Amino acid sequence: MSTAQITVVGLGSGHPDQLTLGIWRKLQSATELYIRTKDHPVMTLLDAEGVAYRSFDDIYEQHESFPDVYEAIAGQLIAAASNNNAAANIVYAVPGHPMVAERTVQLLRERCHNQSIELNIMGGESFLDQAFVRLGIDPIEGFALLDASELPIALLQPQLHTIIGQVYDAYTASDVKLALMERYPDDFEVYVCHALGVAGDEQIVRAPLFEIDRLDGYGNLSLVYVPRSDNPDLRNRTLERLHEIVAILRSPDGCPWDQEQTHQSIRKNFIEELYEALEALDNDDPDSMVEEFGDVLLQLMLHSQMEEEQGTFTIYDVVEALSEKLVFRHPHVFGEQQAGNAEEALGNWEEMKKEEHKRKGTKRQSQLDGIPPDLPALMKAYKLQKKAAKVGFDWSEIDSVLAKIEEELSELREAIASKDPEEQAGELGDLLFAVVNASRFIKADPEEALTRTNRKFIDRFQYIEEQLGIKGKTFDQTDLLEMDRLWEEAKSR
Repeated sequence: MSTAQITVVGLGSGHPDQLTLGIWRKLQSATELYIRTKDHPVMTLLDAEGVAYRSFDDIYEQHESFPDVYEAIAGQLIAAASNNNAAANIVYAVPGHPMVAERTVQLLRERCHNQSIELNIMGGESFLDQAFVRLGIDPIEGFALLDASELPIALLQPQLHTIIGQVYDAYTASDVKLALMERYPDDFEVYVCHALGVAGDEQIVRAPLFEIDRLDGYGNLSLVYVPRSDNPDLRNRTLERLHEIVAILRSPDGCPWDQEQTHQSIRKNFIEELYEALEALDNDDPDSMVEEFGDVLLQLMLHSQMEEEQGTFTIYDVVEALSEKLVFRHPHVFGEQQAGNAEEALGNWEEMKKEEHKRKGTKRQSQLDGIPPDLPALMKAYKLQKKAAKVGFDWSEIDSVLAKIEEELSELREAIASKDPEEQAGELGDLLFAVVNASRFIKADPEEALTRTNRKFIDRFQYIEEQLGIKGKTFDQTDLLEMDRLWEEAKSR
């Protein structure tokens, strides 16, 4: 029994002269000829020669999205081949080359085998052939073909000749423009091309990036070409370029200061940059955030570069490990588990964290392990108490916590009366630790709470300075009574 067949042929990128002799004969001999769209210059030849065909243009009007259109076309072709079995010579003609930006062909390749349908594909000149000729592109220099409807920023590489196809209209061109502006300056010159290789219809317009969605003429044969460039500034938004810069700074021909640094010599810089980033966050200052986050990232890059020079790991290992951890610890996002709220999501995170340690064979000796020793004391106390609470070592209610605070305050008073500095410091620490316990019960991070109070103190104290300055006074020309009055004014503002 003969097998049902579908033969896919390419109609070329434009002019009928681009058809190969073999494809022309296949079109003429088809007993059932299907055309994806009549919006192609070769249709004039088929009509003139009386070649009968059926187009799928009506399907475009029946569906709201291109994926639905392509699904419907593939489904009808498979149904036609299955119904006719091997009796019909079914030919499906698509613009350009069947294997270049043709989703319906990919769907047929995925499904024909399961339907016991033999799929044959014959080539054809794609729009790329004309683009290489008309735009003077040698793809051996590095080349990327991207789809305008799905244009991830990560795929845009300025070192490559980049052709963006399927720019059907000005709306699509606007999306392309916005994506490209994430990598290229607004005035970077690109080429908007229509009907390449079609005599009388071809248009090649060179324009700054910001203007491409204001141009006319977009249609099925339109594309945007972004010339390759070796300008390193175009890569400044990429991790690769940052890695390259840091490597240069550390190289023998780089910066003498950067060359001399070690993990220990710049350890304090890491801490300082983190606090400066926190200040930018607290001030809700986006411009400062950009700068300070960059300084923190630089510390990560420098430390990773030092390890790369020793052959241990690179910044890309860091990125990979983080990506894997995020995916693994979010099974409610990337897996089958569910999380209806933040508490359930955190529970999933902790469970996956335990599973991670189990897989790695890392067993902690204490429930309190895993807290960095150099954390600020207030933050460290908070984390210690949270870990202890997870195994049930905790107060049952906040009244007990408040009673403990009163007890520790009383003991601090006794220590002050004893005039023993060591005892006083110890009791003060106990009081602070008890206050941190209270912060957990009211779900207030003690570090953040104290930070807010510090900002409030700074604001009110500076008000006192400002008012004394207006009166021409200094602190040694006033007294506590006046300062307290100004403090109350500051509170009431």
